[in-house]
Amino acid sequence: MKMRRIGAAGAIVATGALALSACSSTPSTTTEIDEETSLSIGWNQPFYSQNNLTSVGNATTNSNVIYLTNAAFNYYDNNLELQQFSDFGTYEVESEDPLTVTYTINEGATWSDGTPVDAVDVFLYWGAQNDSFDNVAPEYDEEGNITNQDAIDAGVYFDSSSVAMNLISEPPTISDDGLSITFVYDEPRSDWEISVQPSPIAAHALAAVALGTEDAEEGKQRVVDAFTNNVTEDLSALAKSWNEDFNFTSLPEDENLYLSSGPYVMTDYVENQYLTLSLREDYSWGPMPSVDEITIRYSEDPLASVTALQNGEVDIIEPQASVDVIETLEGIEGVEYTTAPTGTYEHVDLIFNNGGPFDPATYGGDAAKAQAVRQAFLLSVPRDEIIEKLVQPLQPDAEPRESHTVTSEAPAYDDVVAGNGSEFYRTSDPAKAAQLLADAGVATPIDVRFLYGASNVRRANTFELIKASAAEAGFNVIDEGDDNWGSRLSDTASYDASLFGWQSTNTYALNSEANFVTGGLNNFAGMSDPDIDAWYAEMSTNTDPEQETELTILIEERLNELGFSLPLYQHPGVMAYRDSLQNVETIALSPTVFWNFWEWEVGGDTADEE
Repeated sequence: MKMRRIGAAGAIVATGALALSACSSTPSTTTEIDEETSLSIGWNQPFYSQNNLTSVGNATTNSNVIYLTNAAFNYYDNNLELQQFSDFGTYEVESEDPLTVTYTINEGATWSDGTPVDAVDVFLYWGAQNDSFDNVAPEYDEEGNITNQDAIDAGVYFDSSSVAMNLISEPPTISDDGLSITFVYDEPRSDWEISVQPSPIAAHALAAVALGTEDAEEGKQRVVDAFTNNVTEDLSALAKSWNEDFNFTSLPEDENLYLSSGPYVMTDYVENQYLTLSLREDYSWGPMPSVDEITIRYSEDPLASVTALQNGEVDIIEPQASVDVIETLEGIEGVEYTTAPTGTYEHVDLIFNNGGPFDPATYGGDAAKAQAVRQAFLLSVPRDEIIEKLVQPLQPDAEPRESHTVTSEAPAYDDVVAGNGSEFYRTSDPAKAAQLLADAGVATPIDVRFLYGASNVRRANTFELIKASAAEAGFNVIDEGDDNWGSRLSDTASYDASLFGWQSTNTYALNSEANFVTGGLNNFAGMSDPDIDAWYAEMSTNTDPEQETELTILIEERLNELGFSLPLYQHPGVMAYRDSLQNVETIALSPTVFWNFWEWEVGGDTADEE
């Protein structure tokens, strides 16, 4: 369960509805391929990992490519309703007590090297995200360097975690034909339907890279045996490869690093420029796209993306919205565009455990003093000024978002905000923040290293506004702007506060769980609260909407009290495309505009030239 990190120019989605033209959401396997048909799509951040299940790879830009290249059991349609990819596989609840679910992959699905996709690939999804196999964790020095590398290399540490997978303590059972796998949960899980998928990394490919196996079946068996029998030597090698080997920024020589189980396979990738995906000739286990080739071209500059659309270099863009972007799009002939507020929200997070200004260890273990410093910093963030200067010119009715987990369009939003304690931060007050520091006996100025996407103009401007306002409260905000901010989020020794956006991947309330529970994959801050953990655990088995709202209020009230994070605003959104294209629309969840790529149709001139 996770939310996706938003790239430098921001994919612009989360839970909520967009008023866009509808098209059929029923997958079709009968569409004929138009030879030589290609599309180019502008995106803001280069792909960098085939493994979006690690803390490093968990980013929207990676998930978009994986959505195009990897088979899955289900997807969200344009009504945000979950649909099955029944041509690929099915799943069925065998028992409610204990919760027992069987997933079956249809015969005939293969990886791009010809190896069948089977239950072992789903087994790996479970094993790599089940924390019980880890026997060591990385430790960092002040520069962010791992200080226990020898222990990591000798031990087992998968840089992946799933609360749902941790609720399956016994190894899942694989059928005799190798196509079905059965999971038995230790306790019920309300979001079980979106908790299991095939691994983005083929099990036999991981074994080949990590263990040197040459035979695919032998490799799969080594993976199963390693987890089932807790073979430390093999698990250690598998974990190291899982964490590191599938990260790349240009096309690798070893095809094991980018195998495809879906309709497209990577065929070209030039670092920081473009990535090309080609339709597989043997693909038949899902909706058949009519576009033969998709090239994703990268630019962090929203206006440059618009210019690329105008010049015919790309056919679809989803840039960060701005007044300049909208005004430019309005003047381009042959281009359609849609705008709407989205559920993605911008936020400031603070680090609890890096020896910095927000860590109790800095104050001799005085948790109350560290909490006061966190509250003071968040209170000094000028939300109203940020929204007035940077968001309202595009969306005049934009307001601060007051919830960490609920979009402002959601029915429960008003109830959550009324009870979550957000009024403490409602109005920026540097003078009050300074008084909090004085009352806590903390000397100023306090250095705060602030991480954000350097090339993102809106975030750079946000940083400058925060720096000026926080200075009035006694904080010296140090510029840590970095275009590689995403890969630095887990390196918390290198910064104290961060600015980025969360993008939801599903409609369940548990979507935010990995952000806030102890040890959660997205909980970079090291924040740990036993009550929050318990409330999420209770939420995981709850099906009562009123009880869910009550639990959400309790969780958010504690988050605000601890001074963990400050929501800023929900992203305004824009998506534009050539009017010669059909069935192009975006949804308010990852993977946004890519959600129905199999329905895209090309009519007229498009950017066919490489």
